[in-house]
Amino acid sequence: MFDPAAGDLTSAIGAIPYRMALAGGWIDQPFVSRLNPRAPGAMVVVGLQPVQWFMERAGMATGTRKVARQLWPDGLPGGDRAALVRQLYDAENAGKDAPSGSQDMIGLIYPGINRLDYDAAHEGGIYPVHIESHNDPATAAWLEQVLWIVPVAPRPPGYDPLGEQHLDPQWIERLGQSGHACFDAIVSRDAPALGASLTECTACWDALLPHVLRHPTLEVDLPALIHHYQSISHGAMYSGCGGGYVYVVSDQPVPGAFKPVIRISGEQA
Repeated sequence: MFDPAAGDLTSAIGAIPYRMALAGGWIDQPFVSRLNPRAPGAMVVVGLQPVQWFMERAGMATGTRKVARQLWPDGLPGGDRAALVRQLYDAENAGKDAPSGSQDMIGLIYPGINRLDYDAAHEGGIYPVHIESHNDPATAAWLEQVLWIVPVAPRPPGYDPLGEQHLDPQWIERLGQSGHACFDAIVSRDAPALGASLTECTACWDALLPHVLRHPTLEVDLPALIHHYQSISHGAMYSGCGGGYVYVVSDQPVPGAFKPVIRISGEQA
């Protein structure tokens, strides 16, 4: 179990949690979900304890976390989580032409493993029509054992994942279903199925938004790197656009990797 007194870095990095976004990412964006023929599509976010610093521009919602620290310098407040999500969403996206997705806010505020179901018919697809939360300590401990995090690199200056778009509804359906499969695999503690959902999500990203993995500003060969990790494990995906970290599902240690520390309901932060 998480020990908040062990190696406390919150005086340096703040008490707001981090979050992992697993399979299904991009389905929280209305320009994607409105083309989904099998709504709702899902994605999975996992709350992380703030026990270490994560790279910025690396798919860990650090931009949203900065806004949250300004709103709540002493850490997350109590109260209705859905209302806090909307407060944070409004604070971050005020005046933006291209708002960030609500999965960033939900991932920081909701503890545990959460499946976010997005349907463009519900509030324009901005907020999920349903959130399925799982806060079983044994499941969180299992996920901490099979999921490995490998640092790669932050997104470089000038990087844009949206320069090329092929929004095929069949691939969008597959993307949304990868999130459902991911959540089911975690709840049932099925490592091969979890890895397969991450690999499927990567394939969807590459088909729908090729610049997620392939962009002129990228110095790392992201397709070659992810194929390597997928070949030696149950499956793998990047933490976000342009690299960031690799999430690898493996029963064996992964060189250079570290483990997540999952925040569940009832724990500090």
